[in-house]
Amino acid sequence: MAAAQREVWTGAQLRRLMADKAGLELSAASVSTLLTRQPAQLKLETLAALCTALDCTPNDLLELDTTAPKTAPSPQASTNPGSDTAAAASGQGHARGGHRPPPF
Repeated sequence: MAAAQREVWTGAQLRRLMADKAGLELSAASVSTLLTRQPAQLKLETLAALCTALDCTPNDLLELDTTAPKTAPSPQASTNPGSDTAAAASGQGHARGGHRPPPF
């Protein structure tokens, strides 16, 4: 990580750098989370402050996974005459025109 390359080893050091160089004060818990886990989300303000404090770019901090997400196989249409698919195809089904909500 960019912090280690700049010999920032503790949350207190990073917190101080962010406050001094970028003017952003984060809680000790927030800085600890940034150092120990991959955040689910990150404000652009925080990213900019990290880059300013560590004298780096977002590319130094972020790793983008460009592989396509795996999708579940689509369900096969049933040919069973008593199935919902057969009822929808014949115009029977929901009272409001036979439309169904998406299966997800």
